[in-house]
Amino acid sequence: MVVNMRRNLQLLIALWKANLQSAMEYRAAFLTQVVFMMLNNLAYFMFWVLYFNKFNAVRGWTLQDMMLLFGIAATAWGIAAYFFGNFTTLSEIITLGRLDYYLSLPRPVLLHTLASRSLGSGMGDLIYGLGSYILSGYLTPDGFLRYLVGVTVAVSIFLSFLTLVQSLSFWMGNTTAISQLALNALLTFSLYPGSLFEGAAKFILLTIIPASLIGSLPAEFVKSFSWSTLLQLLVSAVFLMLFSIWVFYRGLKRYESGNVMQAEI
Repeated sequence: MVVNMRRNLQLLIALWKANLQSAMEYRAAFLTQVVFMMLNNLAYFMFWVLYFNKFNAVRGWTLQDMMLLFGIAATAWGIAAYFFGNFTTLSEIITLGRLDYYLSLPRPVLLHTLASRSLGSGMGDLIYGLGSYILSGYLTPDGFLRYLVGVTVAVSIFLSFLTLVQSLSFWMGNTTAISQLALNALLTFSLYPGSLFEGAAKFILLTIIPASLIGSLPAEFVKSFSWSTLLQLLVSAVFLMLFSIWVFYRGLKRYESGNVMQAEI
């Protein structure tokens, strides 16, 4: 097991180096993506700045709390997008038969597929997220450790949820449209305080569309340590990760070399 983990880590490092070298061949384009994504995030956050100019808090959340929430979500998305760029296009890779290449190599198929592409814009999200967290006022030694835990959980949720949804392509054909809708919902609701939702909506955002596990719940954990919150975050992340991996490899048994599914869902 230790040997496999070491090999997987070596594979990831090699892929990330190759992706970085590829990006540096077009440095101007890469830097442009980074800068514009940072500006895009800042423009989106200005809504909350304007809101808090009139109101002191929303359901107990202040402007600093929202900066923390955005910091966690943006950092997590940036890490997922930059280091595992194919997690948004897995459905196309499956339905267009592009898995053949990854299946032909003696490497973990899912890990290799996800990490073989890098989205330069993700670095802009990552930098913005770090900056937002630092400016939130929660930068303390123990707060930073909790922030790392929250970001790690959020990255895992992003990757696992999209892998799960897009793995349905093995059964349903091209699920790009469904995946995009699921992604939009996940991103949108992850940027709102969890206290805004109650009852069924709150349950949905913790399970079916686990947006609260990306934004509000990790933010609450950073603000105040709680064993129950930590346990909820870790159990949810591990369960979703294992379930998404199981679904992917279950579906992989249905995959045919060179298979192209034209059905658009």
